[in-house]
Amino acid sequence: MRVADETQSGTLDFDPAPPRRVTWRAWLLAATAIIPVALAGMAAARAPRVHVLLDYWHVLAKITDDDGSLIPGQLFTYHLDQPFVVPSLLFWADAAWFGGDNRVLTLLTVLLAVAVVALLVSMLPTTLTPIKKAALGAGFSFLVLSSHAMELWVQATNGISWLPAVFFSVLAIALAHRGQPVLSYLAAALGCLCFGAAFPVWFALAVVLWLRRAPRLTVAMPAAIGVLVLGFWFATKPSGEHSLASTAFDPDGRLSTMAAAVGGLWSAELALPAVIAGGLTITALALLATTTIQRSTAQGTAASAEAGWIGLGTYALALAVMLALGRTSSSVPGGNVGLISRYVIVAALATCAVLVLITLHRPAWPTRYIVAMTMTLALVTHAIGGAKAAAVQRDYAPLRLAAIALRVNAPNALNTLHIQPSAIPAATALRAYPFTDDFTLGCDGHELGGQLPLATTPLPAPSTPGTDHGAIDTPLAPDTILSGWASISGTAADCVLVTDGTGTIVGGGITGLDHPSAAATGWHAVAPPGTTDLHIIVTAHGQTYHLPPTTK
Repeated sequence: MRVADETQSGTLDFDPAPPRRVTWRAWLLAATAIIPVALAGMAAARAPRVHVLLDYWHVLAKITDDDGSLIPGQLFTYHLDQPFVVPSLLFWADAAWFGGDNRVLTLLTVLLAVAVVALLVSMLPTTLTPIKKAALGAGFSFLVLSSHAMELWVQATNGISWLPAVFFSVLAIALAHRGQPVLSYLAAALGCLCFGAAFPVWFALAVVLWLRRAPRLTVAMPAAIGVLVLGFWFATKPSGEHSLASTAFDPDGRLSTMAAAVGGLWSAELALPAVIAGGLTITALALLATTTIQRSTAQGTAASAEAGWIGLGTYALALAVMLALGRTSSSVPGGNVGLISRYVIVAALATCAVLVLITLHRPAWPTRYIVAMTMTLALVTHAIGGAKAAAVQRDYAPLRLAAIALRVNAPNALNTLHIQPSAIPAATALRAYPFTDDFTLGCDGHELGGQLPLATTPLPAPSTPGTDHGAIDTPLAPDTILSGWASISGTAADCVLVTDGTGTIVGGGITGLDHPSAAATGWHAVAPPGTTDLHIIVTAHGQTYHLPPTTK
């Protein structure tokens, strides 16, 4: 049988012997998919060792006894009004087996994102040329592991909250796309044990199976399960609002959030470009899906090649709707929840679906058109996300103080950092970082309990910039976040320490932070409750300097 196919030049030809040879151009395109994986992996590996977000410590305190043992019944309680079984287990396993290392789970998040990319590639039809497959695969990698998603790679609390649910949802869609409904139901059920982000996948599965012309009962089954899942969740979820939630009647705001979530790849800080891009993406999905359905109906055939991609688009849009209904707030950077870094996965999945549907609907387009369209979109959106990635790193930098605040058991400072002190007994019993033998202040060998001479070189705050100078911006009080700035020879201090009146090191801090004074580099520090006569010592170039106890 002669098979109509497309050559690399883009013209239709009759190729009697597929598959085709994979050329060096296809290999080169496929190799570019490694770039975003490497960038995300490096960000994950360089992430702080300590978990710095409230959710991790809240969940760990909830599911763990003070002796470190797991409380199984607590796994099935809601977190943020949603199921959290799998992430809770991962949090506990990280604390119990890997010393509570944030980097273990950030790297796992990257691996889950890579698995999502692999699942999307597996859904591509065999009729596509190797070059088109390679270009789309590289595009998937740049979109799913986008620089916009930096929040997922640097703080595992966010990544492990979202990526397992998304992974199982995409796995379910891929299985349904291959005509394996029972296995797809199992994957969807596992996703629902991860997070509410998997709830909409049941309706996406119904769409996929309907397009594949599965029996009516098979199509109705996931839709019915989806209704039951939502009904059970709504009847059992706790009352009250969670962070960023709003019950206000605000159709315009919710529509804006939905569109911004779908178009989040196209803006780092401003909501308007994301809303416009989201509107265009939604329109493209609707037109492509409608064309597919009309053609399939007219021909009386199943839309097997497009089914999974329309299902993926349906899932992404449903996620955006859920986000708009549950987390509308203007009190976020950019004034739109849809721009939050971790939610860019919605835009990534929707855009991947659009790219593949365009490719399938335009088989006569020259291959170079598909390659150019995919790679340009992937690279441009990745470049746009650089500003968001930098903002995420900048915003999370002050939270690195959490490790020292936990170690010195400063409850008021921890509350300021939005970390529950009640997690300390469980973390100590599990020997989770920072409650490990290798904990360090990272300050030239100076550690808690050590001694420093207080008669060190003072750093006054002169009126002439560019010389050695520094100051303390806050009152010198224990169990609070102390802050100030220092500059030695025009560069930032290496580290900051807190001593008592005898020179004993009782606390420490972090440096290299942004400061309102453009000519200065900020620091934050903390000391335990009950200490008196505090002194701030900074080090630079192997020397120690004493900041006088005066404010600006």
